[in-house]
Amino acid sequence: MGRTGTRTGEVMEAIRRRMANRQLSPGEKLPSIRSFAATMGVSPSTVVEAYDRLAADGAIQSRPGSGFYVSGAMPPLALAEAEPQRDRAIDPFWVSRQSLDAGADMLKPGCGWLPADWMPNAAIRRAIRQLARADDGLLADYGGTRGSLPLRRLLARQFADEGIAAGADQILLTASGTQAIDLICRLLLRPGDTVLIDDPCYFNFQALLRAHRARIVGVPYTRNGPDAELFAQALAAHRPRLYITNSALHNPTGATMTPQTAHRLLCAAAAHDPKAQDLTIVEDDIFAGFEPEPSPRLAALDGLARVIRIGSFSKTLSASIRCGYIAARPEWVEALVDLQVATNFGGPSPAAAELVLATLNDGNYRKHLDGLRRRLARVRRETATRLEAIGLTPWLMPRGGFYLWCSLPDGRNAADVARAALREDVVLAPGDVFSVSHSASGFLRFNVTQMGDPRIYGVLERAMANTSPP
Repeated sequence: MGRTGTRTGEVMEAIRRRMANRQLSPGEKLPSIRSFAATMGVSPSTVVEAYDRLAADGAIQSRPGSGFYVSGAMPPLALAEAEPQRDRAIDPFWVSRQSLDAGADMLKPGCGWLPADWMPNAAIRRAIRQLARADDGLLADYGGTRGSLPLRRLLARQFADEGIAAGADQILLTASGTQAIDLICRLLLRPGDTVLIDDPCYFNFQALLRAHRARIVGVPYTRNGPDAELFAQALAAHRPRLYITNSALHNPTGATMTPQTAHRLLCAAAAHDPKAQDLTIVEDDIFAGFEPEPSPRLAALDGLARVIRIGSFSKTLSASIRCGYIAARPEWVEALVDLQVATNFGGPSPAAAELVLATLNDGNYRKHLDGLRRRLARVRRETATRLEAIGLTPWLMPRGGFYLWCSLPDGRNAADVARAALREDVVLAPGDVFSVSHSASGFLRFNVTQMGDPRIYGVLERAMANTSPP
């Protein structure tokens, strides 16, 4: 409840939270009155009153004919609140917090990872037993600044199979894929720099970029990848420092970038910045292991000139054993090493890297991935059929992976459906948490591996029935 104890106060408090956690920065336009009324489940007149009061307080400014904009100095950074709150605004943190903090009795079709019994646990247990026999130094000492050399060599061999010539010295191991992006942002961004992201995209990209005080611009994502024409226009209009994307099995849509789109993106980048000095592309390859056949990679086409490849093993191996990587130009890797020492005093845990290496080298791991891809293909089809039966339509059928990006019937708002489902202990992923433009309110992202409990479909039907179409 807001400070006024009314629905108007709730709207005011939601806006203040967005300002506090950098979702809204000075000079940024507030959501339209109609769209924010739909998000909050209130009347437009309530939002008008809340905006007027915030303007009277000096927190925002009204620009006649244009809308409302954030004014004043930035409040102290408050990325999250002390305790999880079910009634907090549905923002890029909402799904993460609800999923990570969910009790054992909650169902999580909106989360972003596989159930524990889908993971290669037998291989991990063998790796743990092997680790227990390791030298004392591996168990107790800090690791090298670049991380495990054997694991970096293994990654270099995998990259060579893709046509990427990157020796072990061009690969830096990190504590996670998220830390990899954080280090790159620390190296290449300054407050106020513009970053392009896909719209929609993985919601934590937005959260992390706001923590770095970046200006975020979305590029509409199509079934073939980012809209290449609008990408080129965004380069000219905004002169971005970074573009962050998934090439394969895009999150949340499940789409795959076509060779033609990849070629057009790199050509646009080269025309905009021929010396590869201003624009850097960060290619997150975390879902590569789920592809039935490899698709085009920007890093392979570019040769790591302006593209940085990042990834981790959280989706295919274990989210508990955290280890990520960065592959980049040698001079960037050197600078990133120093940043990682400054912020983490070295790379990932040597024990974690050793567990990852032993699991990847386990003779059964490749068989596990083959079986996992077949199982996912079956479950994707079954889940799509069940969702379509209750009115939820997949945007496309992905080539691999575990996401289905589905539209709601009759223009229903996904945030309202998610709130209703949460009251029945089901965590959903509403579309606008993935969209910087808030243009995906009619979509939900489903994790097909978390849809095995038939109660989920009943909750979805009730949540949609209790949500009025516009």
